[in-house]
Amino acid sequence: MTESKYRKNIYWSQEDNCYIVEVPELPGCMADGKTQEEAVNNAEIVISGWVETAKQLEKEIPSPVYYEDALDMKVFAEYEEDKAKGNVNIYTHEDVWKELL
Repeated sequence: MTESKYRKNIYWSQEDNCYIVEVPELPGCMADGKTQEEAVNNAEIVISGWVETAKQLEKEIPSPVYYEDALDMKVFAEYEEDKAKGNVNIYTHEDVWKELL
């Protein structure tokens, strides 16, 4: 399966005891998995289903938001989870930090 170009927000859900992947451009498009890799693979399946259903219903299919567009929107961020230290490190474009300060 080819990886889609849609952004995938990945986070750990303590409540569900699994990783959750949300696809911001596709309303309601989410998946989960026991590992990050499994969650992303499951998300690709759900994305394909979302797009196919939208085509069948003749609904508009949003375009993926690319890195440069996300920077312009000031919403782009990446994170890494350091379970050993119990930290989540967030990385984003410096302009976002300037606005937050």
